[in-house]
Amino acid sequence: MRAVVQRVSKASVTVDTQISGEIGAGLLVLLGVHRDDGENEVKWLVDKIINLRIFADDAGKMNRSLLDTGGAMLIVSQFTLYGDCRKGRRPGYSTAAPPDKADALYQRFVSEVEQRNIRTACGQFQAHMAVDLINDGPVTLLLDSSKLF
Repeated sequence: MRAVVQRVSKASVTVDTQISGEIGAGLLVLLGVHRDDGENEVKWLVDKIINLRIFADDAGKMNRSLLDTGGAMLIVSQFTLYGDCRKGRRPGYSTAAPPDKADALYQRFVSEVEQRNIRTACGQFQAHMAVDLINDGPVTLLLDSSKLF
């Protein structure tokens, strides 16, 4: 799994002029699923993201996690994180999970986050979405479970 994690002051996602999900302070997570991903990758990535110490403490140092701050998470599926741009001019997506598997693992990811008592909001799987955010910092990180497994 790949995730682009952005610390935000607020973020929302809109589908067909309707807000599908919105949060205040917390994390926007753009989530891509690889064709070989499974439960281990979901659990590792959720644990990693919610415990990342990327929020300021009282001294202004990044020492607090999403769990520490009580922030929310907006989770948006994004298969294009697996776009392979090495050849030609059009990205290839052969390593991205097929839609049925990707949706199941995306939903599992959301469920795991919710089980940790984190307020979640979501985009809509396989929809054209408009994501609006105020990146706080800016703080943007790229996480990839394949670097560990």
